[in-house]
Amino acid sequence: MENNSVLTDVIIVGAGPVGLFAVFELGLLDLKCHLVDILDKPGGQCAELYPEKPIYDIPALPVVTGQGLTDGLMEQIKPFGPTFHLGQMVESLEPVGANWKLTTDAGTVLTAPVVVIAAGGGSFVPKKPPIPGLEPFEGKSVFYAVRKMEAFRDKTIVIAGGGDSALDWTLNLAPLAKKLTLIHRRDDWRAAPDSVRKMKELAQAGKIDLVIGNITGVRGTENQIESVVTDKGDIAADRFLAFYGLTMKLGPVATFGLNLHENLITVDTEKFETSHRGVFAIGDICHYPGKLKLILSGFHEGALMAQEAFRICRPGQKLRFQYTTSSSDLQKKLGVAPEKKAS
Repeated sequence: MENNSVLTDVIIVGAGPVGLFAVFELGLLDLKCHLVDILDKPGGQCAELYPEKPIYDIPALPVVTGQGLTDGLMEQIKPFGPTFHLGQMVESLEPVGANWKLTTDAGTVLTAPVVVIAAGGGSFVPKKPPIPGLEPFEGKSVFYAVRKMEAFRDKTIVIAGGGDSALDWTLNLAPLAKKLTLIHRRDDWRAAPDSVRKMKELAQAGKIDLVIGNITGVRGTENQIESVVTDKGDIAADRFLAFYGLTMKLGPVATFGLNLHENLITVDTEKFETSHRGVFAIGDICHYPGKLKLILSGFHEGALMAQEAFRICRPGQKLRFQYTTSSSDLQKKLGVAPEKKAS
């Protein structure tokens, strides 16, 4: 193992509902997990695309929102202490002896005998705005995500977009920025009403500038942006953040050498293992005859995957599957053990 690599039992690619529930199933078997996701928060599509959309087919929950389901799953896996690597995309996956080494675009290196791909329909990739001339500035002074807030302290920032990400970062970066301007093409917002209210209060108080207009270009030299060009005039900026939504692509997963079927990963239905030993796929990204793209199907796939993951991670140990209702050890781990009655 490389010196800068973190060794764990299981690496999960994707922190959506299926990836989160996999942490629970693996945790019941005392397997430790690290999760990697390109989004800056857990929840996948549920949290990013429809946090307030009702979901009706989760067992025992007649209705739950995408964010509500995410919050419940995060609470459920808390006893198992998973480690999250958010805002990172997987760049490579390669075998190293009996393990797999996974590297992200942020330089994180993880090593484990088991990798679980639970990336939904693929990786979320930021949609780039249709603005000419952005490429030389990308990663230097033009960004599509915020990795470290401190990198924006005392900067003159322009944020473009009208959704939750644009408004969330407007609210979070306003106290740090030397000056911050939010620009959107119309005064119609796709963000949480509370965020819209807070943003407009900042604008009315003169703490940020709000511009309703269209961006037509950028100006700058070498890697440094100097202004954002709009139909309302140039806006000075040394940092430009564009939040135009996300699109899903299979991304680097396509280079892992796995058997694919129409951009989905082929698995068996006994273990949900791929064509590579120790690499599993669950949720919308996997394919098998009769596959249903439902969250509850992904939960089922994760439960069966965990059984085989245990056999790989703990060779020679007998797998003793226990019900959480009958195992005192599991009840203690989950914090639900009944109190002993005084004699």
